[in-house]
This record gives sequence, C-alpha cells and structure tokens, in this order.
Amino acid sequence: MATVVALVPDLLFGSKVEGMLAAGGHEVTLVADPARALELAGAADVLVVDLAGGQVDGPALLAGGPPGARTLGFFSHVEPEVREAALAAGFDQVVPRSRMNREGADLVSGLASGA
Repeated sequence: MATVVALVPDLLFGSKVEGMLAAGGHEVTLVADPARALELAGAADVLVVDLAGGQVDGPALLAGGPPGARTLGFFSHVEPEVREAALAAGFDQVVPRSRMNREGADLVSGLASGA
C-alpha cells in the first residue's frame, strides 16, 4: 500500500482515479490545487498528476525541485508533447490516460516500491 496524493482538477475523473487507487489498496488524498498537492507530496510515496487538457502545467509544478514523492503523470494521447515536457521536467513516469485507467493502481505500486 502506498500513500498517494492525486492532483486531478477534473473532479469527476478525480473521483474515478481516487476509487481505482483505493481499490488497489492505496491511501489516496485527492486535491485540485497544485500548491496543496506539493505541500502534501512531501509525506506521500507517490504524487499522481493529471496533465491532460492543460489544467496543470507539469514542468512548472516540478520547477522548484522534486516534491519528495515519486511522480506519475498522465496525459491525453492526442497531446504527446505534454508527455515529453513532463519527462524532461523530471516526472518519474508519464502514461496515457487510458493506461492510467487500466493500470493505475499497479503503476503506483511499482513507483512506490522503486521499480
């Protein structure tokens, strides 16, 4: 079980992410504010960030340095440039939203264990 902060501004999808991660045995705190997410990330194992649609600027989020947690971003498959920018900014893993839907709990487990 990992302690997860999920930064998902879209509350409907955020609830889905929260439920999926909780069902996978993770303790999840869902937030919509980037500053709050970074504040909580210091005590978390994994910070999950919704990069789809431009509501969260992934590179700007990590501009101050690593948040203290491993980072998992997810993006819309029609925005591959978002993935590249997030990886260049230092995200540990960035996956399409569809993969997050299917494998989110396992992805978090892998990051939390250092895999």
